Amino acid sequence: MGEKNTAKWNIGRFARTLAYFGVIPFVGSVSGWQQIFKSNRKKVKDEKNKKQGTILVAGATGGVGKRVVRKLIERGYKVRSLVRDAKRAREILGQNVEIVEANIAIPETLTPAITNDVTAVICCIGTRVQPIEGDTPTREKYYQGIKFYMPEVVDVPEIVEYKGIQNLLQVTRPQLLSLGTPGEKIIFDFTKPSQDLKEIWGALDDVVMGGVSESSIRLINGAAFFSGNVSTANSGGFASIRTRNFDPPLDLSDYSGIDLRVKGDGKRYKFIARNDAKWDSIAYCYSFDTVYNIWVNVRIPFDALIPVFRAKTLKNRAPFDPSNIYSFQLMLSKFEYDGAFNPKFEPGIFQLQIESIKAYGGKILPQWIHVSSAGVTRAGRPDLNLDEEPPAVRLNDQLGGILTWKLKGEEAIRASGIPYTIIRPCALTEEAGGSALLFAQGDTIKGKVSREDIAELCVQALEESKACNVTFEVKESATTERQSWEELFSSLKPDR
Repeated sequence: MGEKNTAKWNIGRFARTLAYFGVIPFVGSVSGWQQIFKSNRKKVKDEKNKKQGTILVAGATGGVGKRVVRKLIERGYKVRSLVRDAKRAREILGQNVEIVEANIAIPETLTPAITNDVTAVICCIGTRVQPIEGDTPTREKYYQGIKFYMPEVVDVPEIVEYKGIQNLLQVTRPQLLSLGTPGEKIIFDFTKPSQDLKEIWGALDDVVMGGVSESSIRLINGAAFFSGNVSTANSGGFASIRTRNFDPPLDLSDYSGIDLRVKGDGKRYKFIARNDAKWDSIAYCYSFDTVYNIWVNVRIPFDALIPVFRAKTLKNRAPFDPSNIYSFQLMLSKFEYDGAFNPKFEPGIFQLQIESIKAYGGKILPQWIHVSSAGVTRAGRPDLNLDEEPPAVRLNDQLGGILTWKLKGEEAIRASGIPYTIIRPCALTEEAGGSALLFAQGDTIKGKVSREDIAELCVQALEESKACNVTFEVKESATTERQSWEELFSSLKPDR
């Protein structure tokens, strides 16, 4: 099982390994070690206290859109505002908001740069409607829902509500779907090599124990290549790659485990995670087999990780804590656990390719929040008494089929494969927010709701798994107590 020979130990590589991972042995007053440490030590950031990615707000200068932008910024989100007139948008949104100018009706203006780093879209785009009298003092009453004035459309509803939505879906869909399977979080994507990846991972071999095994990690051909020569000389027998400590530690408490996408050489490897920042601390391990030259997915449930110290299992130890992860490690070792040998270990050349490391089993959250309208399925229904319906339903034909095209826009979103929330507000007003809300499905309710409350609803939906793949109507309720957002979303049934 092992090589009987001894080999010369490489103290220089030992020193470089310790310096890379920020481990400083007792060296008296030799300041060179400290300089190496300072120049090489880098913190691996997990922005767990910051919102990830960018939220694209389409229709950001509208009555709901401008409120959504404000609320997102207040909560620490990075926001990109998609508008038709950048100068006007600056006046409405201020100087400290990222603004991109484009027209969803003109696909050529929707460049890929709009979607860079975007993790979700809040779409508040709508056909502009105004009183026939124009922009007069009566407009304020019109927006307050106090008195109805004959409306007219300024835009073409088919172009805005349907074709425009299709155009926006077309440009954003590749980016949103590239974020991975819903419920997963990409931690390391080695198909996209970067300087950060090169600085996070380093080789950690048995040289630290006096051995002579040697490995490296290289980012080539869309994967990380963990390869080298493992030797049992000098009582050694392991090679590994390890991350520098995450600072702050990774919080994966919303997930069930780790998914590795790997192609190996038929050998058995170990995945290791730590809940401690110390160099030589308790490790939580999982052994997995590879298939020669075939890509496989290895799913590692957090509750399957075994507490180990130097290949000896520990009894009565706390289970792995996914909310407090300091480092990851991949290892090829001659030992399994408690003195047993790795049944597939052979000294010599090895190679493991890693395409990605993800967390799986997380909540599926909406990536497209869409503000539509109540009444979209009622326009033209022969069984309705139009005298009892809101003006938008009664005047759908005169308004260019605005509700008909809104419904087609909804259908395009539902068919896109993007996790969504479709909100159908009743008559929108400029009243203050904070009212109790009533959610319903079936497109039967009538009433009013403030733009402030709809904007808050859009932002809340981003973090609610029960808001995923649902379509619902909403209005202000004078008869029910205010419920939590979780209670409101829990009352909804997913779309078929």
